Amino acid sequence: MNTIVGGGLLIGILCAFWTFVMGFTGWYKNPAMMPAFFVVILIQLVVILRGLKQTAAQGRTYGGQVAAGTLMSLVAGLIVIGSSLLFTMVAFPEYFAELRVVQAEILKADGKTEVQIAAELEMASQTQTPVMQALFGFIGTMVTGVVGSLIIGAFYRKK
Repeated sequence: MNTIVGGGLLIGILCAFWTFVMGFTGWYKNPAMMPAFFVVILIQLVVILRGLKQTAAQGRTYGGQVAAGTLMSLVAGLIVIGSSLLFTMVAFPEYFAELRVVQAEILKADGKTEVQIAAELEMASQTQTPVMQALFGFIGTMVTGVVGSLIIGAFYRKK
């Protein structure tokens, strides 16, 4: 399989898998475990690094490496959109309601008043929809991929 497509599929599948691990374990409802979601960034960067080592061996220059990593991220981002919608609409339809409960607990522990908590939850709820979260996942995947490729490509490229 093509290195770029294969890398993108691997990133997308592994990130989707990790998201579902977060869901099935309930870690997204535990304030101490919520940051574990960002393991997806590590997953993406490791796979891009592996992929760019392979494409460098094929003779890609710096620009070609950046393009390869960006394309891997595009493929992954499309999978992230689908898996995010599946996660929030099918597997965990109460995800956003449960997230708001956790957010309220965190804000209360931070000493916020009920009025402040309600205002912050209302503001957050504007983006807490399946489509918005899927879009944010796609954008995050693309930004991570481009920045990661810019850095990794500087080290792994045809010289």
